[in-house]
Amino acid sequence: MAALCSCLCAETLEERARRYLADILRLDSTNPPGNESRVARYLKKAADAEGIPSELLGADAARLNFVARLQGTDTSPALLLMAHSDVVPADRTQWSVDPFSAEFRDGYLYGRGAQDDKSLLAAELAVMVEMKRRGVKPRRTVILLSESDEEAGSTGIQWLVENAYAKIEAEFALNEGGYALDSPGGARIFHIQTSEKIPTRVTLTAKGTAGHGSLPRPDNPVVHLARAVARLAEADQPVRMNTTTRRYFREMSKIADFRWLGPYLTRFDGSAAVGAANEVRQRDPELDAQLRTSVSPTMLTAGLKINVIPNRAEAQVDVRRLPDETREEIVARFRRIINDPSVEVTPASGQTMPATEPSSLTTPLYQTMERVFAQMGKGAVVVPYMSRGATDGAFLRRKGMAVYGVPVFARDGESRAHGNDERIAVTNLEAGTRLLMKIVDEVAR
Repeated sequence: MAALCSCLCAETLEERARRYLADILRLDSTNPPGNESRVARYLKKAADAEGIPSELLGADAARLNFVARLQGTDTSPALLLMAHSDVVPADRTQWSVDPFSAEFRDGYLYGRGAQDDKSLLAAELAVMVEMKRRGVKPRRTVILLSESDEEAGSTGIQWLVENAYAKIEAEFALNEGGYALDSPGGARIFHIQTSEKIPTRVTLTAKGTAGHGSLPRPDNPVVHLARAVARLAEADQPVRMNTTTRRYFREMSKIADFRWLGPYLTRFDGSAAVGAANEVRQRDPELDAQLRTSVSPTMLTAGLKINVIPNRAEAQVDVRRLPDETREEIVARFRRIINDPSVEVTPASGQTMPATEPSSLTTPLYQTMERVFAQMGKGAVVVPYMSRGATDGAFLRRKGMAVYGVPVFARDGESRAHGNDERIAVTNLEAGTRLLMKIVDEVAR
């Protein structure tokens, strides 16, 4: 036991992050059902071993949140480090490894949650433990939060906001949502997420009269639904810029690989905006997603038997609306686009994120990140970024907290978050943890 303690105490920051991540990946916290308490209890055991005050909070014993803190020496507002402990389901038949084995292979650590979001959680825990072991006395309190149910209903963060906000209240927070990207020309672009699009699921329902499949009918709901889905998917959604995206495109156009964006900057406003966005989409769909609400039909349901025309057909559409658009605007616009009285357009039930203003670009935390990332080399560029994916940070932004998706991990080729064989390069995890340590150290002191 003494030898084990000596070994762990001698761990480097990077070794600790690797160990924490491997351990956490082996804890199956698939949501649903979640069982995030498995992770929360692991985190508490790790915090207790270092003498870091922590607690488990929540209404469901199987889905607890974890909160730990290093108390600051003065009354400066706290810094919150946050990440979620649940993961999306994994189809084991499509993986080359067990999704919960945390297998190391060819320099990568595999496992569901390796990118989303257990890598950040492991890095944050490693940083907090490092501060404790070094005897760092931070000026501002540093809080670590691992919350449950980010992937489905955000019940964890909502419970904390409603029932224990004082325990996580901070001036600003570091969360998922940011990433670093290496451009072909050699620039490393640090995307700090300051805003995010809002999931707005929509249901299309076509109704008609059931009948035998041998006699085509003009009110066949499958035909009406198919036309509606095609019209919606092919329609050009309007372009709307906000403070984050204006700054983002302006800064991106200064980078050699993206100078082609320059002539478009003046076209994103006014009558030429949609045409300009369409041209951008041909070159980079990711950039186009920054400019307007996106529409992706994802699920279709119709019929009971191949030779029976059903009286109902339904489609689910994944919509990511811009933060300054309302759900009512989206539904009304979709009805106009579809233009078919036999097809109903209704908001679907499910996770609802609040619309919020972008986090400030002038806080000490944002300015520290700009400074730290700028020191990463001659080709380092820092840009504020609106994520096309939603996070639990929206609930804290609504409370007035500045929340930033921290880009400490580089995007390693095509993202495997939510995909098969999710993984993170060990060198990426280590470098990201060091970066996170530097940011926290500078802001907290």
